[in-house]
Amino acid sequence: MKTVVLDCNTVVSNGDISLEPICALGDTFLYDMLNEDEILQVAEDADAIICNKANMNSRVIDHCKSLKYIGLFATGYNNVDLDAATKRGIAVCNVPDYSTHSVTQHTIGLMLSMAGSICAYDRSVHSGDWCRSAAFTYLTEPMCEVRGKTLGIFGFGAIGKSVAKVADALGMKVIVCTRTQRPDCPYEYVNKEELFKNSDFLTLHCPLTDSTRQLVNKDTLSLMKNSAYIINTSRGGVINEADLIDALNSGKIAGAAIDVAVNEPMKEGDPLLNGKNLIITPHVAWATPEARRRLVGIVAKNLESFMQGAPQNCVNLGEANV
Repeated sequence: MKTVVLDCNTVVSNGDISLEPICALGDTFLYDMLNEDEILQVAEDADAIICNKANMNSRVIDHCKSLKYIGLFATGYNNVDLDAATKRGIAVCNVPDYSTHSVTQHTIGLMLSMAGSICAYDRSVHSGDWCRSAAFTYLTEPMCEVRGKTLGIFGFGAIGKSVAKVADALGMKVIVCTRTQRPDCPYEYVNKEELFKNSDFLTLHCPLTDSTRQLVNKDTLSLMKNSAYIINTSRGGVINEADLIDALNSGKIAGAAIDVAVNEPMKEGDPLLNGKNLIITPHVAWATPEARRRLVGIVAKNLESFMQGAPQNCVNLGEANV
């Protein structure tokens, strides 16, 4: 079985993570990020492709005549044409839950950074403001305690639940908007409008689907408090970026922190770079070494299970059809 592994440089940094668990399963060929034509060339006779964000569109799927399996270094699979894969009987397998702790940590870190204006104060000190200060302290940036504030969570899967527990420990009131409401949830369920209206901090933990695309837009932003903040560590497409920039620059909301964008990597001159009170990190919430080791282990197990005829984490085919 020939396996082509793409996007290796998005998982491995200077050799800090080993891909040996995958390579040990058979003939394996490793590549960093490639464009579509390069993918067609290296994977045309592949039985399996493993990738992170490479575009597995119908052209790629139709070109690779031997392809039976697409494995993902990710939980999200919006980069795969599921209809085309399913039509060919190609199994698509993702990796749920591997990054829960890392994304939770990053989400809470972004929230606390905004609550304490940590990034703004850091820039101020490095620009020499403290050196020029007449006193041992200066209070030029807004700050607040998160205790007693309301954290709204959109999407209540593993990450949403984990973030809620940390926020609860910080003394925050947690409210939840989710498609599937379970009776044992210890937090208040609200609808979308109530979530945007009542949140002091709003964090997004949902997949990118037709129903969540541009969830954050001028209409939902208009419901928010002027003192509210938004955090997005899910997918860039759940936010209408132009509407977010307008809300930030007009003072409609107090700030935002995002780890994802519609266009990744960003291009020079991206309007987001001029957003007021906007913290941006380069899609790294998932990427602690601990999370990436878990990721590689599960990716390898997914492939091994498929090879043994007992696929796991398959998002498009029932086991009996694989």
